[in-house]
Amino acid sequence: MNEEIFAKGKLFELVHVKQDDGRVFEIARRAPGVRLIIADETEQKVLLTREYRQELGEWDYRLPGGKVFDSLDDFEAFRSGDDDIVEAAKTQAINEAQQEAGVEVAELELYKKSVLGATVEWDLYVFLATDWRLSVHGQELEVGEKIEADNWVSYDDVRAMILNGQMQEERIALVLLQWLSEQ
Repeated sequence: MNEEIFAKGKLFELVHVKQDDGRVFEIARRAPGVRLIIADETEQKVLLTREYRQELGEWDYRLPGGKVFDSLDDFEAFRSGDDDIVEAAKTQAINEAQQEAGVEVAELELYKKSVLGATVEWDLYVFLATDWRLSVHGQELEVGEKIEADNWVSYDDVRAMILNGQMQEERIALVLLQWLSEQ
């Protein structure tokens, strides 16, 4: 496959992909992101953040997480090397847990890679925090972030929130619902 980037912003690029048979189709590509499932298994609760989302114009409940790379250029530089994307995502997931949720993660495991689709390439790596503790430092938000992190929600209430639309990041809501069904 032959690719040609024909438009590029800070977070997305538009790519023409020429197939072997000569057909050309377009994809939009964004650097991958991470989300974390941080659960208190004893209490049967999951940590959700409540975040003001500009694109929604309102508050939304989410799993903590963020970008693996700050820009497409950083992602491109990474892709040209031999490093493991899961390890890069894991490192960033640990950082996001501290920043957004005020949680220090010692160990996590990849739960699932969420692939958006054929014409939009934006993978999200969802990790399960298996060894964690609340940070004495609390959240360390970036400038402009509006995130509340003290939302420990019971497994049953999270299911209800997903089904009634209180979690608007639907593909991650689906991943969380799948995880909850395994509990």
